[in-house]
Amino acid sequence: MKIYKNPNLNQKHCNGVIAIGNFDGLHLGHKKVISEAKRKAKKNNLPFGVMTFEPVPVMFFNKKIKNHRINSLEQKKIYLKKFKLDFLIIIKFNKKFSSQSAEEFINRIIFKKTKCKFLYVSKNFKFGFKRQGNIKTLKKFENKYNFKNIVTKPFKKNNKTISSTFIRKKIRLGKISEVNKLLNRNWSVVGKVIKGQKRGRKIGFPTCNLKLIDYVVPKLGVYAVKVKTKNFNRNGIANIGYRPTFNGKNLLLETNIFGINKNLYNKVISINFKRFIRPEKKFRNLKHLKKQIKLDIKQAKK
Repeated sequence: MKIYKNPNLNQKHCNGVIAIGNFDGLHLGHKKVISEAKRKAKKNNLPFGVMTFEPVPVMFFNKKIKNHRINSLEQKKIYLKKFKLDFLIIIKFNKKFSSQSAEEFINRIIFKKTKCKFLYVSKNFKFGFKRQGNIKTLKKFENKYNFKNIVTKPFKKNNKTISSTFIRKKIRLGKISEVNKLLNRNWSVVGKVIKGQKRGRKIGFPTCNLKLIDYVVPKLGVYAVKVKTKNFNRNGIANIGYRPTFNGKNLLLETNIFGINKNLYNKVISINFKRFIRPEKKFRNLKHLKKQIKLDIKQAKK
């Protein structure tokens, strides 16, 4: 998979099939769009790729939005690679790019840069200055700019359209089992282990601590998880919250990895959420906290 930081494609990747979108989470709805684009490329013997944007546009326009992403850019690259794309275009979403009109985007990028023949988007795709462009705009300029726009029907489950917004809502509600089905994998947070107060180690349950950074914040509480690194793949238990028993101030993801008791500071780990166990709560003292942690671990292992 060739990765482009701009839409200046090599000649061998021009005149192909491109699926465009933010693809945050790469859920089953996104997979439907990309898979249909891939089938079209294979049928017509054309190069096949994906165009996405970084940062996520909504976070660019509203700097107050901090915890929004379902996956990081690096995770997105890994998930997209599994589709065996010929190429991936990552457009830098900035002020200059966002001030283009819808037609300018089609002319400058789709027509002149990629020479795209088939363009796949979802029904709610918006683009151009102030999101003025939509699927009707694409249809309007098909003949002028020599491409065919194909709109993929929404992916529905239980009569509900699956979207990134819908999945974020489920994550915030702690509906992790449902989220994992819609992603067709465990929702995960990847980050570098930071130093904490070592309270977990002192009470017999050492933890690896991560900051969520841009990730959407799940329901505060305890989760059964699987922790992956380059060297191991282990089950564990994680708490996301403010540690009210200790009057904590900062949001933190703390994970106790079963069978691992060593320093992982500055190591990159992946916390894969499997099931919500209970909400975060404040305990009267350390004795009650330790008792509950033992019950949580038993439940997580179960």
